[in-house]
Amino acid sequence: MSALHEHAIHGDRPVVLEVRDLAVSYGKVEALHGIDLRIHRGEIVTVIGPNGAGKTTLLSALMGLLPARGDIVYLGEPQGPERSVESLVRHGMTLVPEKRELFGEMSVEDNLLLGAFDRYRGGHRDHLETMDQVFEIFPRLQERREQLAGTLSGGERQMLAMGRALMAKPRLLMLDEPSLGLAPLIIREIFRIVAELRKTGVAVLLVEQNARAALQVADYGYVLETGEISIEGPSATLASDPRVIESYLGLGGRH
Repeated sequence: MSALHEHAIHGDRPVVLEVRDLAVSYGKVEALHGIDLRIHRGEIVTVIGPNGAGKTTLLSALMGLLPARGDIVYLGEPQGPERSVESLVRHGMTLVPEKRELFGEMSVEDNLLLGAFDRYRGGHRDHLETMDQVFEIFPRLQERREQLAGTLSGGERQMLAMGRALMAKPRLLMLDEPSLGLAPLIIREIFRIVAELRKTGVAVLLVEQNARAALQVADYGYVLETGEISIEGPSATLASDPRVIESYLGLGGRH
């Protein structure tokens, strides 16, 4: 992207995450190769692609859960191979995994409070204020605040997983397949909320198989196929790219 084009899209918003030539191997098998991507503050970037393309591997590598080669610069700081999940979390990187990993025997409110635990331990005492903000974004969670997480519907569990991540006041929120297993109406609601998050200034990296929903909400997109980025560009450009329509959007992609 030219510097001019870059400036037109992002203005002076700082880069939150920049990845250059990222590679991840499982033994001798290279799962990801030559990945370059960039996310600015308040921007939603999506990575779409088929099952098994390496989307979850990418998030795990960024989060420090898998060893990776290449350059990862987060909040202007190069991340060495010794980067730890704890230190990234402390600096505002949060991952909502596909499995949502909630504590089913605990109430909605207690699950949310756990999301603020690291900040609390670091001396911040703003968890109740943050919870009010989360309830503004997810009124459904406020209605269910006393309810046990294990009794929630799939859509409410996804909302709770996202709400709990927001309790940590992240600078970069990574979502792994938030639409997985949800009904179309609920998916629309989840993506509407993802779009709203832009206003809070958080950068969102959205990994999705539901390419249509992801491209509607994102500013910029990358197509990941067999461990490599095959196409990238502003979401509107990708949504009208014949290769993307044919592979990911079906016949309805043109409407």
